[in-house]
Amino acid sequence: MTAKLLILDDDHDILLMLKTIFTGEEYELLLESDSEGALKRVIADRPNVAIMDISLPQKSGIEVLKEAKKIDPGLAVIMATGYKTTQNAIEAMKHGAFDYVTKPFDMNKLKGAVKKALECNLLSRKVRYTKERAQVEEDLTEDLMIGSSPEMIEIWKMVGTVADSDATVLIQGESGTGKELLARAIYNNSRRKNRPFLAVNCAALPEALLESELFGHEKGAFTDAHTRRIGKFEQCNGGTIFLDEIGEMSPANQGKFLRVLENQEFERVGGNETIKVDVRVIAATNRSLLAAVKEKSFRMDLFYRLRVVNFFLPPLRDRTEDIPLLVDLFVKKFAKKYGKNVKGVAPDTMALLMNHQFEGNIRELKNVINSAVVFCRGDILVSGDFESFLTAKAGFKEVDLDVVGDDYYEVFWSMLEPVFDGICQKNKGSIYESVNMGLEKALIHMAMEKSNNNQVFAAKLLGISRNTLRDRLERYRIGTGDPA
Repeated sequence: MTAKLLILDDDHDILLMLKTIFTGEEYELLLESDSEGALKRVIADRPNVAIMDISLPQKSGIEVLKEAKKIDPGLAVIMATGYKTTQNAIEAMKHGAFDYVTKPFDMNKLKGAVKKALECNLLSRKVRYTKERAQVEEDLTEDLMIGSSPEMIEIWKMVGTVADSDATVLIQGESGTGKELLARAIYNNSRRKNRPFLAVNCAALPEALLESELFGHEKGAFTDAHTRRIGKFEQCNGGTIFLDEIGEMSPANQGKFLRVLENQEFERVGGNETIKVDVRVIAATNRSLLAAVKEKSFRMDLFYRLRVVNFFLPPLRDRTEDIPLLVDLFVKKFAKKYGKNVKGVAPDTMALLMNHQFEGNIRELKNVINSAVVFCRGDILVSGDFESFLTAKAGFKEVDLDVVGDDYYEVFWSMLEPVFDGICQKNKGSIYESVNMGLEKALIHMAMEKSNNNQVFAAKLLGISRNTLRDRLERYRIGTGDPA
């Protein structure tokens, strides 16, 4: 499909000149001399790139830029001006311009800017950060990396630049900002996209298990090593491996991993055979690796070897203009999942969401929308659907048993998801046991409180025998007071 280039300038001589310059460049040219005509073109024709003059008679180019970005956040806009003022450049970039050029045009630079803007636009459409319904609804079962704020535009530009290289990538950002989704966006736009992509959370496994998971082991290498195991690096040969929470990797595993980065070779645990692989590494962390280097818990040589290409994902509170886009996506996703006719969010509720800090970032927002859709009774989400999630109060709103039924999966998912990374780091290799014990302990204690410490009533409430209850009371040291 031919790329569409919109040119807006009230000077007909400039329009004619640009038409001459870009004719034959395989663009479909859309020429407009007034702002309203240009905005209609954005709605009707969905151009990929636009060149807009800042000084226009009806509306300023900045105003047209803002309105155009509301219509199509993915439109790559190059602002042009004859007035070389810093403020114009700041305003243009602040409101989402892709680039800023001055008159008289350097035609080679302008052509280069249009080409880069087109690459960014095509990439962004590929990873689906626009509002177009057809794109969003292609596969709502996938988690998508979206965002059209200036910060995210810069990230997409970087993705387009580095995706096809084999350079090692380090992604830094707070928990919940979408580091794995960015890694997948890099992978999906690389020449390795038809090869494996495997993700490993370095914080979720103890040192020995992580070593075996990454590098594999030979039969008899340790207790329970009954057969040879092929590790993730071998499984991922020719593809891309994503190592999340790389800062949690032990010094011993860091040394072995560094060798893979430098020579693309390693030995399985308990083995002598050198395995050669071709794997691209994308690593992520929510902590400062530089601070870890200073604390001597992370190797300096590994830090610099990882940081060939460095991405920083901003927290959601620093790109609030992306919240409506994310909300729209998550509402569609969960409405489809639960078979509900939820169409959107009330304006005052959207304002509430825009003003919330979302310390858990996109993961928290997704969780909030998920829960709100579960409990929503109408076709529009209102503030009451979010009340208990967007206040500092602990706990959940009263559960509508008709909605939830007998499966409390969504309730427990909502409780666990915001703290799951922390649980993984604190209880490496024993998450199942720790969470189950915590849940059982809470249930026993709550039943005792509800029964005024009457064991007969508490056992009946829980549906367990009195002997089982006594065993749990003793195990968790729950008496008439608080549990130990």
